[in-house]
Amino acid sequence: MSGDSELRTILSDQVNRLLADRVGKGVLEAAEAGAPQDQFWQAIEENGLPMVLVPEDRGGVGGGWGEAEVVIRAAGKYLAPVPLVESILAGWLLSNAGLEMPLAPISIAPVRADEALSITRDGGGYRISGMATRVPWGRSVEHLAVFGRYEGEPYVALVASDAWTVELEDRNIAAEPRDSLRFHGPAVAAAPLPDSINPDRLFAFGAMARASQIAGALEMALEQSVQYANDRSQFGTPIGKFQAVQQELARMAGEVAAAGAAVEAACRAADRVGSGAGFELATAKIRASEAASIVASIAHQTHGAMGFTYEHSLHFATRRLWSWRAEFGSETFWAENLGRSLAAHGGASLWTHLVGRA
Repeated sequence: MSGDSELRTILSDQVNRLLADRVGKGVLEAAEAGAPQDQFWQAIEENGLPMVLVPEDRGGVGGGWGEAEVVIRAAGKYLAPVPLVESILAGWLLSNAGLEMPLAPISIAPVRADEALSITRDGGGYRISGMATRVPWGRSVEHLAVFGRYEGEPYVALVASDAWTVELEDRNIAAEPRDSLRFHGPAVAAAPLPDSINPDRLFAFGAMARASQIAGALEMALEQSVQYANDRSQFGTPIGKFQAVQQELARMAGEVAAAGAAVEAACRAADRVGSGAGFELATAKIRASEAASIVASIAHQTHGAMGFTYEHSLHFATRRLWSWRAEFGSETFWAENLGRSLAAHGGASLWTHLVGRA
């Protein structure tokens, strides 16, 4: 199974060591102020992390979603202020369409379920048109991997920055760029989406990636809360010794474990059945997003007033939890989606459908 592979272990050690050494409060503050992260990104590229889902014969790591999950979760845990997760998704999308991935930060578009781009012939090449909003890191990257339709068929295109205009620079509450882009230019390359990828499920893979980031940020929030509870004393006793605080931390740990388990199950299913893993992908985003609300609340309650100050580092995790839970579909969006899907199976076959996914 991919999740138990030696490559997964190697990647886990590699990415956690790299990000733990490179990302701190000062780096996060500088990134929010707009400071470039070129040296940080160079270290990420040198370790091959953006290409974890790109096959080896295309210069990538050759991993599956089980391997990608440890990289994405670490990016979430250490709150990496670069488009690493988006680059991983772009590399997966491009390589599956037989297109080369550029060696630079890259993002994806569109990222909202109700948006679509058009791909048309332009001489011997292709042209992209349409509008995409809330594109992660849109102003910062030189290329995008875009999904669109050419004559009704699903296509993937690699697009350079001269093919779009930033119509609105925006950010999520974690201060990560989320920009509105209008496309009006040629594609570097374009190719049909392979039959192995269901275009209706592309949005769900983005949701799974955000769920994995959330799982990592949940771990960070838990670690900070436990540390603070052990360090902060009241009436001569660490507050972590009080039963009420212990109960909330235990509840917090349960939410972190549940979210992580749901994400790991989704990645195993994605490696096993690809686009047929819609049930698991939706479940991961629902469970992780629900946990984000609960864990952020308990973390701030544990830290008290100190946790609400900008000087303390807790907000870097909780602001990302609040942001990521709504991206690529909220828990409500995916719960409704999952409910409709299960209802379509009918009562007689529902149980068989559920247990057959194990």
